Amino acid sequence: MSQTPPASLSNAAPWDQPFLPPAPAWDGASRALLRGASDPWVTAFEADPAHDFSPDYADTRAWFDRLDAASDLIRIEQFGTSPEGRPIYAVIASKDGAAFDPAKPVLMIQAGIHPGEIDGKDAGMMLLRDIAFYGKDGLLDRVNLILIPILSVDGHERASAYSRPNQRGPRIQGWRNTATNQNLNRDYLKLDQAEMRAVRGLILNYRPDLYVDVHVTDGMDYQYDVTFGFNGEDGSFSRSPHGSQWLDSVFKPAMNAALERQGHIPGELVFGVDDDEPKKGLSDGGLGERYSNGWGAAAHVPTILIENHSLKPHEQRVLGTYVFIEEALRLLADKGSALRAATEQDRALRPAEILANFEQEDTPASTRPFKGVLFDTYFSPASGRNEIRWSGQPDPDLWQMPFYGSKPTLTLQRPTAYWIPSYRTDIIERLRAHGVQMETVAAPRVVNVEMLRLVSPKLAARANEGHVQASVETVKTERRDWTFPTGSVRVPTDQPLGDVAILLLEPQSNESFFAWGMFPEVMSRVEYIEAYAIAPLAETMLAADPALKAAFEAKLAAEPAFAADPQSRLAWFYERTPFYDDHYLLYPIGRED
Repeated sequence: MSQTPPASLSNAAPWDQPFLPPAPAWDGASRALLRGASDPWVTAFEADPAHDFSPDYADTRAWFDRLDAASDLIRIEQFGTSPEGRPIYAVIASKDGAAFDPAKPVLMIQAGIHPGEIDGKDAGMMLLRDIAFYGKDGLLDRVNLILIPILSVDGHERASAYSRPNQRGPRIQGWRNTATNQNLNRDYLKLDQAEMRAVRGLILNYRPDLYVDVHVTDGMDYQYDVTFGFNGEDGSFSRSPHGSQWLDSVFKPAMNAALERQGHIPGELVFGVDDDEPKKGLSDGGLGERYSNGWGAAAHVPTILIENHSLKPHEQRVLGTYVFIEEALRLLADKGSALRAATEQDRALRPAEILANFEQEDTPASTRPFKGVLFDTYFSPASGRNEIRWSGQPDPDLWQMPFYGSKPTLTLQRPTAYWIPSYRTDIIERLRAHGVQMETVAAPRVVNVEMLRLVSPKLAARANEGHVQASVETVKTERRDWTFPTGSVRVPTDQPLGDVAILLLEPQSNESFFAWGMFPEVMSRVEYIEAYAIAPLAETMLAADPALKAAFEAKLAAEPAFAADPQSRLAWFYERTPFYDDHYLLYPIGRED
């Protein structure tokens, strides 16, 4: 449903907002890929005179249905259903029929995880058309292609000319979040949403050798039109170092060369560290597993995150994406066996220590040349401060930009296994959706495990992605003989997805189920003791236990606030009685060593 434009914008063409920086002139060779409006297989994007339009869900599906009916190379597979009831489907291009030849590499392209950033859909429609009818079927001789044209189908249909003010086209865009107001590119690890569980199932079914997630940026202006990246780029940390090395040394140079031949300006996926000072530096944006590239490294699925530049016209971005996908098909056909071998090496890794909770480094790791855009600043009476004004003109001089990498702030030890009680079916189901291997006990079992006592956990001040997040910096370990009821599961970490399980089940991990607020009951205490009961009991305890008395007096001397608080003093004694809730702040998942 389109929104009514504000009166102040009623005369503006929203697909070329007058408040955006000007777009630089571009006339790349990839424009030859466009087909004219009279072509029977022209896409809606191509048929638009400005090449600034993307079709809605119904028209997109109708076009693919027609393609499917006309070509034996194309088939459509529904792999999920959205919260609003729309089919989520993939378009599969193959010469193998219903069953893929396992010797062939598989390329999976995902578009529309953020529906306003829909370049991958329009590029995919063009390329699949050309494979089916215009002489590019040879691309499928040694590789298979899976295109998800729209992942967030409900967000795609919340369409408006006013969805992404920082982006130049298409003139009608979908909404960033889903019908349940969730950002799917924060859901790769926690798997809250039906859309993400569905795509995880598709990945488990087809096991792509390369997974490409297509986005459009926000942020600063620069000359690059197609930027892309992956964890482990330029030798940075990756949980899949062998696959990342292949992406760095083989894939990236090939993509850059192909894009440059077609008149595009490819660049590395980077983010400005300060919106107000563009030359202050760049960062890698973090390595979190909630994002596609972070999850891919942890799950050992080689993953590329494309971020086309939002200030370039939709036409330029779509054509760059087409070139990227086509070259990826060619490269996988020629060199995909080496990537597959690298992935198998990564799947065999079982590091004893898991680095986690990455944050930006304090000092630059290097200096990088950067193709910037000329800018100045001006005083804005609206903001009351100086603001950036981008000119749209390439700076002839390369910027030498400080580059800030990411560093881990937490090191986790790899246990032999985790034990999850049967009543946490939600946790078990999410792990199963990931493909994590587990054993289910058919009868109650007493297991000697290490349990974690949370020390001063905190809840976030506001909700995020449908959760009130939690954090804990310190845990205390307690050795227990714990009874796990029938239906409980044992999750061994000696498996390819062991790192995923660790990141999800260790409460100190920023990506854990605990961090996403899924264990609020652990932080709830329901029983208490009245002051008239604990005060005389505490006096008896002091008289009977000299060590306890010494500890109490030391705390009084060291902490004046505690000494002045009668409730805190009595609570101190209560915590040392058998009446105190032994399960309070005890994380219910056990570690087996």
